[in-house]
Amino acid sequence: MNATRIPSALLLALVLCGCNRKAEPTAAPGPAEQAPAQTNRVDITPTVRQNLGITFAKVELRNVARTLRVPGRFELLPSALREYRAAVPGTVELLVSQYAVVGAGTPLYRIDSPRWREMQKDLADAEAAVSLARAAVDGTGPLVEAHKNHRAEIQEAVDLWTSQVATLERLQAAGGARGDEVTQARASLASSRSELAETLEKEAELIVRAGECDAQLGAATSRLEFLYEAAATLAGVSAADLRAPAPGEAAIPRWRTINSIEVRALAPGVVDVVNVASGAVIDQNAQVLSTVQPEQVRFRAVGLQSDLPRLADGQPATVVAAQPAPPAARGETGAGAFASMPGTLKLAPTADAEHRTVDLIVSPGPGASPPAWARAGVSAILEVVTSQAPAGRGGDDGAQLAIPLKCVAHDGTSAIIFRRDPADPNKAIRMEADLGIDDGRWVVIRSGVAEGNEIVLDGVYQLMVATSGSITKGGHFHPDGTFHEGEE
Repeated sequence: MNATRIPSALLLALVLCGCNRKAEPTAAPGPAEQAPAQTNRVDITPTVRQNLGITFAKVELRNVARTLRVPGRFELLPSALREYRAAVPGTVELLVSQYAVVGAGTPLYRIDSPRWREMQKDLADAEAAVSLARAAVDGTGPLVEAHKNHRAEIQEAVDLWTSQVATLERLQAAGGARGDEVTQARASLASSRSELAETLEKEAELIVRAGECDAQLGAATSRLEFLYEAAATLAGVSAADLRAPAPGEAAIPRWRTINSIEVRALAPGVVDVVNVASGAVIDQNAQVLSTVQPEQVRFRAVGLQSDLPRLADGQPATVVAAQPAPPAARGETGAGAFASMPGTLKLAPTADAEHRTVDLIVSPGPGASPPAWARAGVSAILEVVTSQAPAGRGGDDGAQLAIPLKCVAHDGTSAIIFRRDPADPNKAIRMEADLGIDDGRWVVIRSGVAEGNEIVLDGVYQLMVATSGSITKGGHFHPDGTFHEGEE
């Protein structure tokens, strides 16, 4: 151990103080005081594991040579974000707070708007126009029917006078009728025909008027329907709900009792951004707030274009946390909160020519959901088992036993790992690791372990120092700069 390994403050104190007493000679150990036998096992009791923060990782079968690892982050799907904008200008009153969890139909805010008052007036005018048009249609029907009856009576009179004229003309030809009788009958026939013509003309006018009334009723009804749909869009309810009787007022439609527009959530989510405060006056189309569905995420990584020959759409991929999964309890093996997310690889349709990269996108599989820790903006690692190994790694092709690279400590030139004793979980076995290739996070271990063995992850360096025979355990410096082992 040299001076560079001693903290500066401790080194200064040792140099100033020096040795207060000479080292006392130690008696040679007797026969019963033999040094303990060297062993490759170290105790890792629960107290030791807690004090050193020891955690474990399991030995896994992994295809390290063909595994391409790319950093990236989660992002929201376009469908996860929903904006709520003001359909009308007015004074807004918020009913939810930021980050509140809302369900479909939850009231979000109210707007007191003069535009809604105008809409209510338009609805009232439209309903009145429909009522007037319907009254006109209802009134023209009996009138047309009465004129038809009147026309039938006049037609009957015309027929009667026509027959009377024909009879008198025959009698006159036979010398049995006077000329003035024939002339009077012909005058009566002409008068009846004139009255019939006027009746037919009036009846035609009534039919045209009835058609106009029907058209006006249809137009008024259509305008009312459109106004109901427009009002329903503003109010955030259906047109049928607006027409329904108001609560406690069977004779009054609901739209007459609505004083302000209440906007409700169209889908479940979390209130993400609130753009206004209660009491603010906003313009039409101004954004009031937005909600997100945080579970609707996908993973996006940036890969190199040189890796494109090894990648293809549809390849199985896994997204893992950028940091190792913490155990369920400190010092104990557990699944942890950072579970991996399996999915399918999708290459972006375009690449970046300037940076020579291409986006790699992974979404959860059908029916699957991302892990709880996956949130937009969270960094993670994309792992893809490619169709071919990189150049120079063909000999290590295939699935092999592997451990996290952080499990390996170096004692001089030796790579050291600590395997938890399967027979005694409170002991760890120091081993020289027979390592193979690595991908920056996982390393192949060729011998000494089996699949499922637990290897010390956090705390491996402390165990290595405690069991090393080449690292000086302690000592002190004299004022002259010389180093002595043992206490002062």
